[in-house]
Amino acid sequence: MFQHLPIADRATGNSIPIAEWRWAILSLGTCAILLAIGFIATGIFLFRKKKTDRALLYFGVFVILYAVRMFMREQPLLSVFAIPLALAGHIERFITFTIALPNLILFLEIVQARWRRVILWALGVQLVFAAFAIPCDFLGIARRQVDITNSLLVLASWILLTIFLFILRPPGRLPRELRVVAVGLVVLALFVVHGNLTGLHLIPGRDLEPAGFLFFVCTLGHLVAHRIFAKEESLFAIQKELEIAEQIQASILPRDVPRRAGIEIAARYLPMSAVAGDFYDFLTFERNHLGILIADVTGHGVPAALIASMLKVAFASQSAHAQDPARVLTGLNQALCGKFEDHFVTAAYLYADLDAKIIRYAGAGHPPLLFINRANGEARSIEKNGLFLGMFPEADYSSMEMPLHSGDRYVLYTDGLPESKNSTSEEFGIARCIEVLNSHTHLSAGALADQLLGEISRWTAGAQGSARLQEDDMTLIVIDCQR
Repeated sequence: MFQHLPIADRATGNSIPIAEWRWAILSLGTCAILLAIGFIATGIFLFRKKKTDRALLYFGVFVILYAVRMFMREQPLLSVFAIPLALAGHIERFITFTIALPNLILFLEIVQARWRRVILWALGVQLVFAAFAIPCDFLGIARRQVDITNSLLVLASWILLTIFLFILRPPGRLPRELRVVAVGLVVLALFVVHGNLTGLHLIPGRDLEPAGFLFFVCTLGHLVAHRIFAKEESLFAIQKELEIAEQIQASILPRDVPRRAGIEIAARYLPMSAVAGDFYDFLTFERNHLGILIADVTGHGVPAALIASMLKVAFASQSAHAQDPARVLTGLNQALCGKFEDHFVTAAYLYADLDAKIIRYAGAGHPPLLFINRANGEARSIEKNGLFLGMFPEADYSSMEMPLHSGDRYVLYTDGLPESKNSTSEEFGIARCIEVLNSHTHLSAGALADQLLGEISRWTAGAQGSARLQEDDMTLIVIDCQR
């Protein structure tokens, strides 16, 4: 990082005085401390579950490289481990030409976004220089010129970092963690000046730069730790908010399915993440009438869940005309239009009159209803769709009416089921959903729901037998008429 004479120039071939051994032991202790700091920082990064912030890794690599270079400069230690002076010299110079890289990358994680381009330019220059300087060292070409260039680049890099961290920043008091780093930089600068003066024999004494570097590493470690802990606290707060959002969403979904004589209903809800955009609900009445809504908000996460919450309130207000699916969807569309810009909602509504033995159905851009009479029929899809909800205020919807017979089975679902993909990106598809209905007519509503989801899980697992990550929310409602 800073200019020093090569090891080969310092080697005399004579016996090593006791004073040199004492200094080497002190250096070895400093190396051990720096290596411990570097490996601990790197280990913490590697064993963290989330590795999005790499500042700890770059800090660890930076400190480890400096410790190794410091070791390679101590002739007594090299003689103990039988490391040739020439090899040690090459290792030292290799680290000298590359040690600025993790340091610059570390500061990329810290500086404001508007200064990142300048740091990237400095990083690019250092990379080009290292690619040129390392071969020159091994070939013995222009070593002095390379050393001078390296010193100038290091000096420029530190001036650059100092300017961006402490001068070109928003007005106001410097944050505490940056004040600590500023003190570390000042102390390190004093030790560096002292080291260069002793190297030029202008003042007596030894090069004490490693002591200054150790102090600077402690201040830099404080900055990195503060950054990591601040992000952890932020992530913890976000996680708590997601947990609250999950609880709220769970509260808007029905706790139980309605129970009516002559009809069996099974519902399954599998969100892709903690909060989801799928939604289902029921309108129940004292008579044997029942309304069932299933909906899918585009997108995922908290925004979609908030729209789903709006949908619940809007759906509850449609009970006065629950027997007319077209009016229900029209009312939902009018309630949602103008409330959001980047999302829309697909929905399907089914109304069952168990006394009159009829089913009415309407959809809004939703996957088709699946139907089968388990006693004598083939499964098929039924589509009665208008435009999706929330985007077109004047959208018009229409419904269809069908007789309800004993043994009829209706299946409502969101597109997460048929669009589930296997290892070759092939979708499960509606045709395979129909095959499952045809093949398991003897199963109850709940057992069929579990069977269909199981088939989809096996499909997404593929030949490897390991399930792929769920790519969308999945909701499934099975309605069986038993009389």
